[in-house]
Amino acid sequence: MVDLFQYLPDYYQGIREFQQIMSTEGEELGQLLFEIDQLLDQFSVGTATWGLSFWESELGLVVDTTKSIEWRRERIKAKLRGFGTVTKQMIQNAAAAFSGGEVDVIEYPAEHRFEIKFIGVKGIPPNMAGFIEMLEQIKPAHLAYSFKYTYTVWDVVKSLTWAQASLKTWNELKVYDEGA
Repeated sequence: MVDLFQYLPDYYQGIREFQQIMSTEGEELGQLLFEIDQLLDQFSVGTATWGLSFWESELGLVVDTTKSIEWRRERIKAKLRGFGTVTKQMIQNAAAAFSGGEVDVIEYPAEHRFEIKFIGVKGIPPNMAGFIEMLEQIKPAHLAYSFKYTYTVWDVVKSLTWAQASLKTWNELKVYDEGA
């Protein structure tokens, strides 16, 4: 709400009808300013919310509003990084956007395939379905691919006592990091 009385002379303060009008106008102006800020947020993928549908449509992606905003943003960012000729670096950048960590791409030209190795995060990244969908759209059709994931080595888990280990699920132990 915007206080419009600060811009008016004092003699308007005592008029009840005028106070109601200015109060209503102040609420409307406040709402308008909020909507302008929201509109400007839609011009950046990192801040867009309701505007993500426009980004997805523009990039030829299926609009699925049942997915989380972060999931949709990751897909859009990866698609934006994926324009042009597909290179090893492009695939690394797209995979890093989805996983949030370091990624290596190992090429096997004689076998017409490549392998994506997730190094910076342990376990399977949360949005693999979205990443695979995007990868299928940008990679050349004749190339096959596979994934390698990083898991905790048993020497790290050995530092836990049975009591500590029993508080964790098997999936938590597979991605356990003693420094975290």
